[in-house]
Amino acid sequence: MVIGIMGALHEELAGMLEAMPDERRQQVAGRTFWCGRWQGQEVVAVLSRVGKVAAATTATALIERFGVNQIVFTGVAGGIGQEVRVGDVVVANGFVQHDMDASPLFARHEVPLYGRTVFETDVALSSQLAHAARDVLADVGRHVQAQSVQAFALQRAQCHQGLVTTGDRFVSSSAECRALQQALPQALAVEMEGAAVAQVCFDYGVPFAALRTISDRADDDAHTDFGRFVTEVASHYSVAVLSQWLRQLT
Repeated sequence: MVIGIMGALHEELAGMLEAMPDERRQQVAGRTFWCGRWQGQEVVAVLSRVGKVAAATTATALIERFGVNQIVFTGVAGGIGQEVRVGDVVVANGFVQHDMDASPLFARHEVPLYGRTVFETDVALSSQLAHAARDVLADVGRHVQAQSVQAFALQRAQCHQGLVTTGDRFVSSSAECRALQQALPQALAVEMEGAAVAQVCFDYGVPFAALRTISDRADDDAHTDFGRFVTEVASHYSVAVLSQWLRQLT
């Protein structure tokens, strides 16, 4: 089995790459793919870049050029679900594009010619990731420095599973957040890549799952301490959860 691991930001993959001492780099489609082994599993890691088109290109290359059997996306997202807080983790059970609107030809959010608005993630794979995430969050101080745990109030961080929404804009105002909550009341988080990867994986029949750490509440304060959060919290979550998950596969 070959596992593809994607992240949109370098910080989200940096820790994982450090744990792959035998990595081999390959350049495809302007991207660097790191091939190696981690926790006994064959892994291809790649920085997808930001946005749906970039993510779709990357996922397609993973499948076509590297023959991955499953794909996991790790990164950050804005929380829009009422119970979702900064420092929590959301494991997606499905994705919808909040900026897809081909009405009146198709219903709002429906992807034309697919007859669906939601692209589901793989149930078994998502369950495994959620289990690993809960194990990590149960002892968050083991993975994140104490000052960061205090600064971002991570003591009660939780793992949620549910709908995640994707669009080609960074949601950073309270008005936008409320609009999303009204349009997609079941959505827990908003980000910029997942739905595109989910659609590519649907086309190819490749199992897909996504792990998103909540970095902000997608409101007027969404930019506050974003860089620090990714470096001090989200990157450590990614390494810990994926490492735990991969160990369970051996």
